[in-house]
Amino acid sequence: MPDPALPSPPPELLAARVQDPYPYFAWLRRYAPAHADRRPGRPTVWQISRYDEVRALLTDRRLSKDPARVPGYVPGPGGLNRHVVHADPPDHTRLRALVNAAFVPRRIAELEPVIDRTANRLLDRIEEHAHVDVIADFAAPLTFRMICTILGVPRELDNQATRDTLMATISPAPGRDLARVEGDLHVLLDTLIVGKRGRGDSGPADLLGALVHAGDDSGAMSETELRSTAYLLLLVGHDTSMNLIGNGMLALLRNPAQATLLTAPRVRPETVAVAVEELLRYDSPVRDATFRCAAEPIVLHGRRIEEGDIVSLLIGSANRDEARFPDADRLDVTRTPNDHLAFGHGPHFCIGAALARLEGTIAFPLLLRRLGAVRLAKPAEELAWRPARVMRGLTALPVVRS
Repeated sequence: MPDPALPSPPPELLAARVQDPYPYFAWLRRYAPAHADRRPGRPTVWQISRYDEVRALLTDRRLSKDPARVPGYVPGPGGLNRHVVHADPPDHTRLRALVNAAFVPRRIAELEPVIDRTANRLLDRIEEHAHVDVIADFAAPLTFRMICTILGVPRELDNQATRDTLMATISPAPGRDLARVEGDLHVLLDTLIVGKRGRGDSGPADLLGALVHAGDDSGAMSETELRSTAYLLLLVGHDTSMNLIGNGMLALLRNPAQATLLTAPRVRPETVAVAVEELLRYDSPVRDATFRCAAEPIVLHGRRIEEGDIVSLLIGSANRDEARFPDADRLDVTRTPNDHLAFGHGPHFCIGAALARLEGTIAFPLLLRRLGAVRLAKPAEELAWRPARVMRGLTALPVVRS
């Protein structure tokens, strides 16, 4: 339903939002920086598109992370919403403390040889292939293996079937029975949690085991919170990094002069790190910040956001805001400074940021070097993007050797 106080977005930009949201974001920043999407029978959703306001609202206490504040709220997949992403203090403080230790930069840095070894083994399998899917053959198995390593997921569950079960909850295949999706998800989580309780073998490197026994010993995490947290970490810990690699490789393939800066002999680690920050900014793996709603009325650009309205902070738009990033629609892997919001900002800054960054710094030079001269197997405009609200990621990235 059009907002009567503002011009309506052009239909062609609305239709193209999944494939390419950036023209729509540019329209919002120019004409409707606080845009209300009103639809009959649904909560009002406000889209906030400019960098300064997105950054400020990411730390604004007038916004709540509790979806139960929204009138008519319906829980997500299997009711698994009682986790750190959907919690306000003091629950957020308690839950984040339980998972933080496994993701501090020092602990993540210890995974570098494991990531490098896993990435090289995946490339060993496909190095001579004429056709490669960067997502299915490399990005998905690499990133899922790493989050499984951190959580302590048994190797027999580190497979395509498990990944399919998780991904189906955010972008189910057309015609897929949602009750079956939720049932499969609960079976997976029960298998993981019961296995940890049965073996009692948790240790400092096994986050899921530590969470299971923390709840059992002290009540630090309820059973619903435990299941929700396991689901969240398995999904987001994998999906964000997978999208970074897929979106970033697409950007580099479309900008070969930029890619050459990462394949130079003895490329410096600092050069790669700067490039990863630009790839995070340019086509962010998280398009919209995770859920927020107004806990009290907020006035922005003369518009009144009412209590219970959903507030969508458009990270992908903020990261292309010309007022913050000169020539924002151009990929520049040497761009500094680069204060992007790909991982959010403030108390809800992405727990897995250090892991995603490390995976990116290893993956991009390795892929470019070992795949050699490759090109997209189809025009970029024909690539399919998953229709998820929060995340932005390709379903596949097929390339062929030139």
